[in-house]
Amino acid sequence: MRNPNTVSSNNKKIPLWVNIMQAILILIMLGQVYMYFFNHQMMADSGIQVDTVPMLNLVYEMGARTLVMALVSIYVMITQNPLQYLVVLIMNVIRESLEMIIDPLYPVLNAPASPAVDFWTHVVIVAVEVWALITVYRISKK
Repeated sequence: MRNPNTVSSNNKKIPLWVNIMQAILILIMLGQVYMYFFNHQMMADSGIQVDTVPMLNLVYEMGARTLVMALVSIYVMITQNPLQYLVVLIMNVIRESLEMIIDPLYPVLNAPASPAVDFWTHVVIVAVEVWALITVYRISKK
């Protein structure tokens, strides 16, 4: 009998909670893409100066890279291929692990949390992502 909490591809099932986590991360990335390309005032409110050509170059490159990450993540969610999912999950773990260090060290002006809270929030996020990575790795080995 099929478990309603999983979706399958090639007889391998990615748990629903992993897909929900990935969907949330995709939405966050798409929000960042919108900010990078279209909402420079929000970036200015964060303390990021976007009024020079070199800064705009960096901002648009970050937007482009984040958009590619989001599109690859969407593709992997559609295919539900465990091996492809592993690549995206590794990317997520590395990105969030780096943000766990960078965000508290260099907080933006309008940060929603203190650096300590931001650090521990990222610790929880990375732990969940590592759990998802281990889960999908085990599925890919079946």
